[in-house]
Amino acid sequence: MLAILRTAAVFGVEAYPVSVEVDVSDGGLPAMTMVGLPDASVRESRDRVQSAIRNSGFEFPRRHVTVNLSPADVRKVGSAFDLPIALGVLAATGLILARQIDDAVVLGELSLDGAVRPVRGALPISARACRDGVGCVILPRANAGEAALVAGLEVIPVTSLEETVAVLTGRRSRPAPPKPLPPAACTAVLDLADVRGQALARRAIEIAAAGGHNLLLVGPPGAGKSMMARRLPGILPPLSLDEALEVTAIHSVAGLLPPGAGLLTAPPFRAPHHTASDVALVGGGAVPRPGEISLAHNGVLLLDETAEFARHVLDGLRQPLEEGTIRIARAARTAVFPARFMLAATMNPCICGYLGDPTRACRCTPPQLDRYRARLSGPLRDRIDLSVWVPAVPFRTLTKAGHGEASAFVRRRVAEARRRQIERRRSGDAHLNARLEGRALECHCALDPAGLRMLDAASRRFHLTARSCHRLMKVARTIADLAGKEQIIAEHLAEAVQFRLEG
Repeated sequence: MLAILRTAAVFGVEAYPVSVEVDVSDGGLPAMTMVGLPDASVRESRDRVQSAIRNSGFEFPRRHVTVNLSPADVRKVGSAFDLPIALGVLAATGLILARQIDDAVVLGELSLDGAVRPVRGALPISARACRDGVGCVILPRANAGEAALVAGLEVIPVTSLEETVAVLTGRRSRPAPPKPLPPAACTAVLDLADVRGQALARRAIEIAAAGGHNLLLVGPPGAGKSMMARRLPGILPPLSLDEALEVTAIHSVAGLLPPGAGLLTAPPFRAPHHTASDVALVGGGAVPRPGEISLAHNGVLLLDETAEFARHVLDGLRQPLEEGTIRIARAARTAVFPARFMLAATMNPCICGYLGDPTRACRCTPPQLDRYRARLSGPLRDRIDLSVWVPAVPFRTLTKAGHGEASAFVRRRVAEARRRQIERRRSGDAHLNARLEGRALECHCALDPAGLRMLDAASRRFHLTARSCHRLMKVARTIADLAGKEQIIAEHLAEAVQFRLEG
């Protein structure tokens, strides 16, 4: 007897449908054969499925069982096929009727005792099922929160194979559908109020947050570069619904959503160690998985001690910083991951860290300085909008009574500036100023005659590239938004030039 079920798999961050075809026949020796390009994790499901069926109180057929995963020319990876294979075996032996599983997408990993364990990619799979017109999805209870984010799709959460069969056969009522978790309030654990002094760096962080600009903090050891950069997420407003769905889907594919988690509304923050490989940073692997830049999508990627990263790792950021996506090419297919993030980088001015420090002399030789600065290539520096020198804070400033401005107040100004950007481009894509291109850049970042003369003088004096000039205009647009002005004036551009040249 033949049974066919629907399931799905994920490649990149996109799901594609997979049909599980199970045939139980009297011909041949009792065995279970898997076809359809399964990898090792899928082939091993034979043992998991047999044990789960027996330990759930059902009888595994003593006949030849053939399982085909269609389409047969695409490699299948992961353990999410366990539950549909088990249900297919039970349906092929007549325990479940075909009509009971016709309009459902099934996914879940099985333990040997029949418990259903969570899987990766439940959100993109549920979204694909809804687009394909499927009525419901049967999946582990731990994944129900993310699946419930898809409107118009019935979600049936299950905890075991025995419960799944009981629900499908009507011996047990369907579990109550999960409700999407309410958006969480954006609360910052690290507050800018802890920062004493550093007015210029604080201003640069606010501008970067308001416009989505890339930021580089340069200064001696102990000046507070990392401290301030780690407080950048605390001044970002919550994600919009579309942004939150994108972030949640990426974290679902990466397997980073905690059990029962719903929509992620806080901007993500990733801070990889400087020993991270290029694959860890940009993504990849035999089966492409999202890297740190994709996990930081719509959020912040902090590269602390940037000059300690391998140069080829840093240069891998150049294309994603421009395009907002990363393409991982493999022989069979190419996976596309979103990677629209804010880069926050920190570094010392030299190897010893005291170049330009008024209190301590630098011990680095000119060749050492050249090698150190070469670790951050010119094309990558050209993609950084704001560069700031962060001097060491005197002890008297640290011991002064009172605190700096709290993140909550800065976040209100940042949110207001972003609201102005969205309102200004309501007819098009709601992009931040850092993402303006082409005609939108010409329209929204137009300079007055004084601003044009200033930009021309700066480009000739400091040998700025066309990209640098455009980024100056974008930063000036953000400064104007923070000031509540519709027109960019020379004062806004002058401040942008100052941040472009510092450090």
